[in-house]
Amino acid sequence: MRVLFLTHRVPYAPNRGDRLRALHIARSLAASTDLELVSLAHDRRELEQAATLEALGIRVTAIQVPRLANLVNGALRLAGNRPLTHVLLDAPQLTRTLADIVQKRPPDVVLAYCSGMARFALEPTLAAFPLVVDFVDVDSQKWLALSQSARWPKRWIFRREARHLADFERRVADVASATFVVNERERALMLRVAPDSNVGVMEVGVDREPLWPRTPPEERPRLVFCGVMNYQPNIDGMLWFCRSVWPAVRAHYPDAHFSIVGSDPAPAIRRLNAPALGIEVTGTVDDVRPHLWASAIAIAPLQTARGVQTKVLEAVAAGLPAVVTPQVFDGLPRAIHSACRVGSSPEEYAAQILALFALPGAVRRRIAEDADIAQLGWEAQLRPLHDALSAATLQTKSIAV
Repeated sequence: MRVLFLTHRVPYAPNRGDRLRALHIARSLAASTDLELVSLAHDRRELEQAATLEALGIRVTAIQVPRLANLVNGALRLAGNRPLTHVLLDAPQLTRTLADIVQKRPPDVVLAYCSGMARFALEPTLAAFPLVVDFVDVDSQKWLALSQSARWPKRWIFRREARHLADFERRVADVASATFVVNERERALMLRVAPDSNVGVMEVGVDREPLWPRTPPEERPRLVFCGVMNYQPNIDGMLWFCRSVWPAVRAHYPDAHFSIVGSDPAPAIRRLNAPALGIEVTGTVDDVRPHLWASAIAIAPLQTARGVQTKVLEAVAAGLPAVVTPQVFDGLPRAIHSACRVGSSPEEYAAQILALFALPGAVRRRIAEDADIAQLGWEAQLRPLHDALSAATLQTKSIAV
């Protein structure tokens, strides 16, 4: 089976949830199919990661996105009905590249990752091939949620994007042989957008072995948050936590330390760095595991959360209990619910952190150990995708006969 896999980012390094999921999909498919990966790259550093994927045995073509040109084009397109997602995820070379691949190595099935790449599967070059889409999250509903807390003009832009992207998601879901999202909450949202579509759940996986700590539990009052720090929900969550929760934690534990670990911190995040207040903003790190292992608790205080927060799964796999908001908790797999504590108000959130800090490190680690991480292995989580790709190919062959 020959699979053409389209991703909106080069799926390496695995330092964000969407890259991690795409990387495991690519590695799994490369081991069992004739995989052709075509990815957009958003900067030179990302473009260079294609060589790493080649070394992993994944055939990949990476095409750089003209970011400035796309931003200008996006502003000009606001009066139209084309989703800005499609304008910003555009590259003039991509259509030519896909046409060349189809001529030389026509796929049996196209796998599009996220709504941003599904549009290329509907263009004439690929429209004749069966399509499977991994939406991951329902992007239109993410923009709708963000619009509710945004100020004008962002509120208008986000609502516009939600409306037009939902129209596109509906069209893609009606055409695709199968579509996937990360959990039942996203499936319910997708069925609201496209009631007659075939929507399956393919949950996020996690590999416990490389994450499990090599050091004793941390006894000091140390918190950690890991995430891409130019992503607006992460930014908003950090601002809320540092302003509304952290002072109460420091009042009880003056030596408490909080590490914000993640790439590309926005200016608002960089301004949070305050050694005197116990807040550290690391910026990009080569490996998040030492930061997890040096912490007592992980947090995910997001006020807007779509899909599954992979950062929580990885923290629990690294031996940490997590304190999360209800929005995050509702998207997590049941297997790790026992390792999570939930707080909605600043007072509740601080209270959950203080209660965990009061426990010995060994007890906190046992809370993480009690989560059933083993059932979240990537091989099991990706099985529905393999089945859907095979089914799409068989349907096509039976029609051809």
